[in-house]
Amino acid sequence: MSWVLTGVALVLLIAVGLILLRALRGPTTFDRILAVNTMGTKTVVLLVVIEFAHGRADFLDIALLYALLNFIATLVILKYVEYRRLD
Repeated sequence: MSWVLTGVALVLLIAVGLILLRALRGPTTFDRILAVNTMGTKTVVLLVVIEFAHGRADFLDIALLYALLNFIATLVILKYVEYRRLD
């Protein structure tokens, strides 16, 4: 079971690398925002895989908190890009 989780983590890290490439080369601002949001989602999944591999419940709490922060940050960035202000 350990090699399966290592393989999943490796695939997730490769996906994050490809998403980072998209964030750097994205033709539009929305492509970059979507790439950063997707990278945050992959990070949450990676934290859950680490939690499952080691059986530590605190990683699941951190993953949920990070997912919430990722969602709120994406909304704030999109609002700023659309209106050029945050109020």
